[in-house]
Amino acid sequence: MTQDAAAPISASLLEATGVRHGFFTRAGGVSAGLYASLNGGVGSKDDPRSVAENRRRMAAHLQVDAECLLVPYQVHSPDALIVSAPFAERPRCDALVTSTPGVGLGVTGADCGMILFSDPKAGVIGAAHAGWKGALTGVIEATLEAMEQLGAERASIVVALGPAIGPESYEVGPEFIERFCAQARDYERFFAASSRAGHFMFDLPGFIGGRLQAAGIERFQNLALDTYADPERFYSYRRSVHRQEADYGRLVSAIALV
Repeated sequence: MTQDAAAPISASLLEATGVRHGFFTRAGGVSAGLYASLNGGVGSKDDPRSVAENRRRMAAHLQVDAECLLVPYQVHSPDALIVSAPFAERPRCDALVTSTPGVGLGVTGADCGMILFSDPKAGVIGAAHAGWKGALTGVIEATLEAMEQLGAERASIVVALGPAIGPESYEVGPEFIERFCAQARDYERFFAASSRAGHFMFDLPGFIGGRLQAAGIERFQNLALDTYADPERFYSYRRSVHRQEADYGRLVSAIALV
């Protein structure tokens, strides 16, 4: 893993596949105030011109044209879409997959998991946004299946999870753990007792890793970066709520075949 003040964080497993990628932090952009400085969220209340410039800088890092950095309209779904060119209107889904050089795939997050996928043998990449709902309902598996439609093989797919809310920062209520255990009793292992009675600490990165392992992915890198606990580098929705801030920026994680 590498980082400097103006560049995104990278994952060594993805670097080894030869793809361009970046888990962008909040450093290196033009946004101000709550959004300082590399806010990639078009859904935020930030100046749209600042967000556009920030995304242009991200695309430049990926070595793709700005209009070719594709980010969906995320709706916490289990849906993945295969793309090969810029879209006129952002599709409502939470993962994108491509085998087309020059196309960058991105997802945004501010606590949710941002996952990048690469099959270097098949030349297929993917990006997925996985909050608790998307991870539980199957966005990870849908991304892998879409990659396979383009010729990828699970034995060759490398996956990295970027900044996400960590297990020491994500407190949930009893109804939350009940929802998970209704799907599989074994999911209890991703919850630990909280200091607050009747509440639990949820390990979202661990759950994502568990789903990937169950899906047959053998090479997975969790960068173990807690968005909530690191306000200097990362935006966090939950932190913004606890601080009673008016809004929050969005991180971008992206990947491209060049």
